[in-house]
Amino acid sequence: MTWHAQAAAAVDLDSYCAALEQATADLAPWQQTLSSLTRQRLLETPHGDLPRWRAAVQQLPPGPAPCDLSTDTLQIGAGSAPDPASLMQGLKGLMPWRKGPFSFFGTHIDTEWRSDWKWQRVVPGITPLTGRRVLDVGCGSGYHCWRMLGAGAKSVLGIDPGILFLMQFLAVKRYTPEAPVWFAPVRMEELPGEAAAFDTVFSMGVLYHRRSPLDHLLELRAALRPGGELVLETLVVEGDASTVLMPEDRYAMMRNVFFLPSTDMLALWLRRCGFEAVKVVDVRPTTTDEQRATEWMQFQSLPDFLDPEDQTRTREGYPAPVRAVLVARRV
Repeated sequence: MTWHAQAAAAVDLDSYCAALEQATADLAPWQQTLSSLTRQRLLETPHGDLPRWRAAVQQLPPGPAPCDLSTDTLQIGAGSAPDPASLMQGLKGLMPWRKGPFSFFGTHIDTEWRSDWKWQRVVPGITPLTGRRVLDVGCGSGYHCWRMLGAGAKSVLGIDPGILFLMQFLAVKRYTPEAPVWFAPVRMEELPGEAAAFDTVFSMGVLYHRRSPLDHLLELRAALRPGGELVLETLVVEGDASTVLMPEDRYAMMRNVFFLPSTDMLALWLRRCGFEAVKVVDVRPTTTDEQRATEWMQFQSLPDFLDPEDQTRTREGYPAPVRAVLVARRV
């Protein structure tokens, strides 16, 4: 694909769909589904807010521009923007910003989540990404996709159904159009068959949203080449290999939370689903410094989801969020 086509891909959605198709041409049996669902959700039956979000991206200064993808706050553009008011208007038009942080031409986006803290916990325990083909499932804004490229990945594909997340990703892609990082607005469970194509697959903050967590682990396994590495981050509870919590209704005000296992139970699930060399890399509570409302995400956040009298419990009385990172190898 020519540089001009890649530059257009950051703004023109038809061009972006074509570029994604080319980038995933060897990804059988996923390519057709990736292509058709992306075109459907961006061109045929788009989200009602898509024109507004696309206009916000187009308000940003034109690219390409220097980017530093190896820093905790992703540095997009150098110096000050030629039109700071337009830059701010464009960035504000893409709110809420949940996963980051980013800096666009010196304008800092303090996102709801300090995703850099998660990255710092994950990286020491994984196989280095240099030269690896990577899949990021539930990638959000794509913050971690860019960090994966900055860590040396050969190519990165992020998937997430959130269209606003995709537009935030394209706000970065606008400035580094030739980077081998792509985003498809699909769910993992929509992709057919066994791709067996990726050296490393990340699933961070997804498992507890799945009604069938074992099916999710099997889908992740099917995406990996034999011997490939899974990096799994999810909510857990204290307990032994027989412990799992299923909330009665909501958990931390979220309706779509189903299974919170102990780390021992989670390791058992992984082994039963065809993984070996399972290792717990990190376990720690999520704090209100890591997830909170900001100027760029002004809705309720973790401080509102915890018991005001006991921060170790959720509003519903369950243990407050604790997240674990595990790595495992596909057999």
